[in-house]
Amino acid sequence: MFARDAKNHEEVWLLDRLDEYGFEDPAFRSRDYVLAIDEDTNERAGFARLRVHSGDTTDGDGRVCEFTNIGVLEDWRDRGVGAHLLQYLVEDASGQGFEEAYALTDEPDYLEQFGFERVEEGDLPAPLGDRLAATRDYQPDAEPVHLDFADFAIPVRLRRRFEDGDDEADKDAAEDFGIDSDSATYKYDTGG
Repeated sequence: MFARDAKNHEEVWLLDRLDEYGFEDPAFRSRDYVLAIDEDTNERAGFARLRVHSGDTTDGDGRVCEFTNIGVLEDWRDRGVGAHLLQYLVEDASGQGFEEAYALTDEPDYLEQFGFERVEEGDLPAPLGDRLAATRDYQPDAEPVHLDFADFAIPVRLRRRFEDGDDEADKDAAEDFGIDSDSATYKYDTGG
């Protein structure tokens, strides 16, 4: 499994998934989305968006990072795909100079396992207060959550599901079968 930026020709697929999941994205741009791709089948397994809001504040640059429209296809759930997407979003946002992100979600418990914390509506930076109201039009139970990237962590049980195909630790060794590799002889042992 790997994550990559969506390509322009995947726009229709993304729009179909957003419709299927009941997500709204009035500022849709396929280039803002990330896809999780199965490296064996090249099948799309999930999607997510990193949305940057330009701020109107005078302190700092006023930009706000939002992770939104995170979805994993039914057949790919419980395989670490969402974790992979979140890791990609955090790395991408960090590369753009962000140290934190927000999400407006009806699945706050899922995001909390990665270090997100619930926040009060009144503590949301502009324009996320307005976004929360709009999000609640199609996700009535949406809650705001915040992630300080320094607190981001993927639980071990999820990390093992998608790490870069590093199966070396999972390969069977002679010792796993009670064989002493220092004294055993093999059918084609040349004595060397």
